[in-house]
Amino acid sequence: MPQKPLTVAWISDFPVEWLPEIPEPLRSLPRRHPATWQMVLLSEFEKDPDLRVHIILLRQHIARGFSFEQGRTVFHVLKAPPWLRLASLFWLDTALIRGVCKNLKPDLVHAWGMEKGAPMIAHRSGYPYVMTVQGLYGWYKERVPLTGYDRFIERLERLCLRRAPVVTTESSFAVQYLKNRYPKLRVQQAEHAPNRSFFAVRRRPQPSPVHFIYIGTIGFRKGTDLLFKALDELAPTMPFKLTFISSSTPHELQSFQASISPALRERTQFKQSLLPDELARELETPTMLLLPTRADTSPNAVKEAVVAGVPVIASNIGGIPDYVVHGKNGLLFPPGDLQGFIQTLQSACAHPLFSQGQVESQTLAQMREYLSPERMAKNFLQAYELARH
Repeated sequence: MPQKPLTVAWISDFPVEWLPEIPEPLRSLPRRHPATWQMVLLSEFEKDPDLRVHIILLRQHIARGFSFEQGRTVFHVLKAPPWLRLASLFWLDTALIRGVCKNLKPDLVHAWGMEKGAPMIAHRSGYPYVMTVQGLYGWYKERVPLTGYDRFIERLERLCLRRAPVVTTESSFAVQYLKNRYPKLRVQQAEHAPNRSFFAVRRRPQPSPVHFIYIGTIGFRKGTDLLFKALDELAPTMPFKLTFISSSTPHELQSFQASISPALRERTQFKQSLLPDELARELETPTMLLLPTRADTSPNAVKEAVVAGVPVIASNIGGIPDYVVHGKNGLLFPPGDLQGFIQTLQSACAHPLFSQGQVESQTLAQMREYLSPERMAKNFLQAYELARH
């Protein structure tokens, strides 16, 4: 008898709006965070005939819920207002997703991220499940102020981590953090791989004037205040230009631009909501990527730059040292240290490799293997097996 494929139901805020071909009812939805790592893993799982993935997601601005198939994956888009989801402590989500799972009878549920209560819903479903940590809110709380919603999610995170059967997380830092605080927790490290477009970047660095690039959201945690303070101090003596790419809303970006000095605005090009292929092309010419973050477990922008061969100047915090080898493919400085950031930028601009937009070739090869989509898929399949036995 042929073996039945493993059926896995993802509970995910999957970025369905970013799919290349989507049904007409979804085409007018606003684009959310692209969550490219889920796209990458799905593309690898699509190659496996012994695996069947169903993705369950909720959206507000649709007339009714429906399902559609793309490749070997089935998407189940459910309609639910966000205020009712939160007010019910995700019991509305649970009821809707239980209905889908009742028909699917999955072998396993994969709960992606804490932000929309996926692990809580998975626990209520009664199926074996894997919880994927996309951000450590307990650790963020120790490093930076949290919004009211993030404080709520941090409390849920503690509850879910205490009872999750298997948790995946990315960096060695995050693995150790979870093991120290939850000694009984089974933790599987599974790095989220960048889109393949970043592995194929053809670098044409333009070092004169030095071309900096920043990719990320706007805010205190990401250190965007430090970024512009440092560049303001360097501007009188250093010729440079900056490309600033953000997934923040147009209103947030407009308000942020108003807070920047006129001289720095003239040197900065702002871009938003780029597809992975477009973002990869943006990494062809910059001299180096800057990320003065105050707290990050595994920033996707750093991984993308590392596999593209772009030198990275970043805070020595969280999982970043897993990807940036000091002196080999970038430089690290103490988080929150403005003068340390400035001095490190000056050192990078005098470095024989980094000033020319280059990295050590052996380190580039090592990072590409470490962050490969194939390795990502293998690690998640191991987590699935761990959760089922």
